[in-house]
Amino acid sequence: MTIQWFPGHMAKARREVTEKLKLIDIIYELVDARLPLSSRNPMIDEIIQHKPRLILLNKADMADPQKTKQWLEYFSSKGLTALAINSQAGNGLSQITTVSKELLKEKLDRLRAKGVKPRAIRAMIVGIPNVGKSTFINRLAKKNIAKTGNTPGVTKAQQWIKVGKELELLDTPGILWPKFEDQEVGKRLAVTGAIKDTLLNQQELAIYALRFLEAEYPSMLKERYQLTEIPEDVVELFDAIGTNRRVLASRGMIDYDKTAELVIRDLRAERLGRLTFELPPKEEDFA
Repeated sequence: MTIQWFPGHMAKARREVTEKLKLIDIIYELVDARLPLSSRNPMIDEIIQHKPRLILLNKADMADPQKTKQWLEYFSSKGLTALAINSQAGNGLSQITTVSKELLKEKLDRLRAKGVKPRAIRAMIVGIPNVGKSTFINRLAKKNIAKTGNTPGVTKAQQWIKVGKELELLDTPGILWPKFEDQEVGKRLAVTGAIKDTLLNQQELAIYALRFLEAEYPSMLKERYQLTEIPEDVVELFDAIGTNRRVLASRGMIDYDKTAELVIRDLRAERLGRLTFELPPKEEDFA
């Protein structure tokens, strides 16, 4: 299963982000706390250059809390400031302005020394589709300004949003990169819904998800589908899940397409529990 998705509006968004950089004080990079590295666009480093950056691990309520802690430590070890947040509930958002001021302290001090009147911090929000940028903006601004949706690619244009007197946000469309060098990255993104389902083979995706759960969260997999053991044969595993959840086609046969959709839906809706799909790389991986 080869996964690619780079609509035309994303190429345009990349150009627009580059053009607006001179107006920006700080970058808010939203990533999915369930896959913090796979949901970071490698092109972002190239695009934003040396602007101060705050990494926001959104959807932290859906991620394995112990692994989120490891990710925060990992980013800190790389000299990057990161916060775990839940935009839906508003958890962690109160820290953002304070942390932004800390990251911009030198710049703000220089402006004060020159007698420049303080103004709102201008932040640009970047991130791949479906990491929750619009929900984040609406919660931070305390009103429904940005259009939200549970499918990737909802935001199509840039817009400025005021957040009180201290912060102005520039929203941008989600930008995926043209080619996934590592197809594992593409699969992780697909499992969490960052890529449109219409582009994917749901059975292949469900098999990937089930093998991941078997390796990392076997007890959750067994509990959800009432399995005493996890069959090695994938057809037997589909049969066991389909039988448990009564996903049947004609003549009492298991409907494999619907079983695959069920597994992906359960995973995304947290019916198996809080999951994180990757661990921070070990130091030797970055040598």
